[in-house]
Amino acid sequence: MEATENHAGLNGLRVMVVDDSKTIRRTADSILSKAGCVVESAIDGFDALARIGAFDPDVVIIDILMPRLDGYQTTALIKNNDRFAETPIILLSSKDSIFDKARGRIVGASDYLTKPFNSDEILSAVERFAAGSPVADEGAMAD
Repeated sequence: MEATENHAGLNGLRVMVVDDSKTIRRTADSILSKAGCVVESAIDGFDALARIGAFDPDVVIIDILMPRLDGYQTTALIKNNDRFAETPIILLSSKDSIFDKARGRIVGASDYLTKPFNSDEILSAVERFAAGSPVADEGAMAD
């Protein structure tokens, strides 16, 4: 059974993917689109902030290490906007330390996904928020 078949609840979910890597954006877009998500990509934090109002995502996935405006700063700016304060944000990084996860929580991230990710990992991370759950299961970022 394909990974996307296990994640049927994602159909129509609006997901914004923010990453300076074209490969990561294309990979995430392909996986999420096949699962039925509507995907908008942004190349960095500034691009995401410019697009988020018109796209109105249900979930945002943001890379931490980006030029100009990093993922922590972008998350804090999104969360400080009343309109998007409850929008789940999943941080994406090649770093997997408890410090990075704690810093993500401090700025308002709901979850943390480590690169490289596979289809099931990204779909499961997004699916946690498909039903409108405001935060991930306790301990999801503490693992």
